Amino acid sequence: MNRPLQIALLLLMCLLGGSTPVRGDLRIGVFETDASPPIGSPLAYNPTVGVQMPLSCRGIVILGSGDPIVLAAVDWIGISNGGQTVFREQLASAAGTHPDRVCVHVLHQHDAPRCDFTAAALLEDAGLPGAGFDDRFARDVIQRAAAAVVRAQQTAQPVTHAGLGDGRVDKVASNRRILGPDGKVQYTRFTATADPKIRAFPAGTIDPHLKMVSFWNGSQPLVALTYYATHPQSYYRTGLANPDFPGMARNARQEEAGVPHIHFNGAGGNIGAGKWNDGAPENRQVLADRVAEGMRRAWEATVRFPIDAPDVVWKSVPVLLPPAEHLNEQELTARIRDASLKPNERFHAAVSLAWLQRCRDQIPISVGCLSVGRARILHLPGELFVEYQLNARRLRPDLFVAMAAYGEYAPGYIGTEIAYSQGGYETSPRSSRVAPTVEGVLMQAIATLLDAR
Repeated sequence: MNRPLQIALLLLMCLLGGSTPVRGDLRIGVFETDASPPIGSPLAYNPTVGVQMPLSCRGIVILGSGDPIVLAAVDWIGISNGGQTVFREQLASAAGTHPDRVCVHVLHQHDAPRCDFTAAALLEDAGLPGAGFDDRFARDVIQRAAAAVVRAQQTAQPVTHAGLGDGRVDKVASNRRILGPDGKVQYTRFTATADPKIRAFPAGTIDPHLKMVSFWNGSQPLVALTYYATHPQSYYRTGLANPDFPGMARNARQEEAGVPHIHFNGAGGNIGAGKWNDGAPENRQVLADRVAEGMRRAWEATVRFPIDAPDVVWKSVPVLLPPAEHLNEQELTARIRDASLKPNERFHAAVSLAWLQRCRDQIPISVGCLSVGRARILHLPGELFVEYQLNARRLRPDLFVAMAAYGEYAPGYIGTEIAYSQGGYETSPRSSRVAPTVEGVLMQAIATLLDAR
């Protein structure tokens, strides 16, 4: 079958979804498993010397609205290419559903592991097994997550209501890209910014709203899903695995409310805490407390409404993102095989080559949207700029729109079209694997999922 026909059939299957839901059938199961790496296993930048706070893979299984829907959030920095494929296929198999009804996202903490089985295979062929991440550990987490999905289905609870809440988060998010008089990036305000001059610039374009979607059985809350856009690291390269301040906030609110909390990182590619954080370790707890306060505000502002199976709908569309022009197969292959380079450098070249080959073979990414009453939760790839999140809300101001980014991690940073002409770290060849025309492709997919006219 030729590739365009495959894509057309995939699109039809995604839009049709599973079987027609029946009233009274809606149930939800919650799962969680430990995702902390063993000592000596690679983190994103250095080996694991300890686990400061456990990492988790947690999520939900929605039953009764067509084929099961699985949403997962992992305390890792990125899951890309074959990592995404294996993760989604195994969770789908465990749930008895199709991989296009499974979304796996990361929170993007930096003292945390990576996962890319396609890159690992390329490196093994080049005589460098085990670079970048611990293959055995990653597969073990996936297997345990799949087993947790099975248990979640067995213990799923009836859903009678959903809740929507919005809580403002103060003094956490700030835009990383500070433009000069010429319209180019003059400073990059990373999440830990020691220079007081750079911290002093205005917060810039951000989304201060933390969105919360909760599911209830009568008056009993079953689970709360939260969405907030910012880079999550306060400081890193410690060798101590930890979920950083968004994970700490999630954990604190879960304990305080007595309700499972699952947090997703929104479109925070160009957003960090740099205005409010000079990298001092004590700021991690300060930032966690501020995010937790936003979660508390969203919880207290929650408005509940009755729902049934027909009110919960999954829709997805396949997208082909344009690869960056700087990606060159011959050069990347040479870097993968260059023994003089550091293993991490060769790993990044392997991720880039795997992505380029995927683009060449026209293998699409599935972009999804979960509808819960008037709520729309978008599930998107890469380190998206916050403008995607803000523009999605502008398309449908009549709806409650939330966004989970950091799904398929292979594209790297995904800027707006104009951002690629402005320079800066996020849109540089070392950071972004897509072309500037990506904005038009993704915004069209978002408009389709939101039924925006």
